Amino acid sequence: MNWKDHIEINDKILVGKPVVKGTRLSVEHIINLLASGWTEQKIIENHPRLTKENMQAIFMYIQECLKDGLMYIEPLKTI
Repeated sequence: MNWKDHIEINDKILVGKPVVKGTRLSVEHIINLLASGWTEQKIIENHPRLTKENMQAIFMYIQECLKDGLMYIEPLKTI
């Protein structure tokens, strides 16, 4: 699977945030739901336009961003 078949970045949709194609659901929103304790099934039930393939694409997108070093939190510096 290629995540680019499911995720798009368009300046005219949510100010260019990555979203699931054909929706205004951002990758950030879906990851936030997961971080808040929602299950993948609950997310799909509450957002009927999402599919399991969309969810897999979101995980693949995040994995690629992490792999390429596009997302990281700089460690706190101690004095």
